[in-house]
Amino acid sequence: QVQLVESGGGLVQPGGSLRLSCAASGSIFRIVAMGWYRQAPGKQRELVANMSSSGSTAYADSVKGRFTISRDNAKNTMYLQMSGLKSEDTAVYYCNVYSPIVGNSWGQGIQVTVSS
Repeated sequence: QVQLVESGGGLVQPGGSLRLSCAASGSIFRIVAMGWYRQAPGKQRELVANMSSSGSTAYADSVKGRFTISRDNAKNTMYLQMSGLKSEDTAVYYCNVYSPIVGNSWGQGIQVTVSS
């Protein structure tokens, strides 16, 4: 099992920045992919950004140039740096990792609200 704990969410004004963190523990030695998803009220969960074990990244078109996914292997932590936030970025954000041994694991979700 992999346990994921998100932190860093909250309320921010349009144009502001936030950094989300996702701390992993448990069976993390075979993680091959990791990513951030979000779900806004009344909408389906969508992929925001992901990173492979080799470090290659991909982003949703709506966040390209504004969000950056990264990781610190020494801390077993993944990050999502968000800048230029817009009201449409308001959602519950979830971190996700995939391991061929454990399958998909999800964090509990953290609220990000962009509002003046």
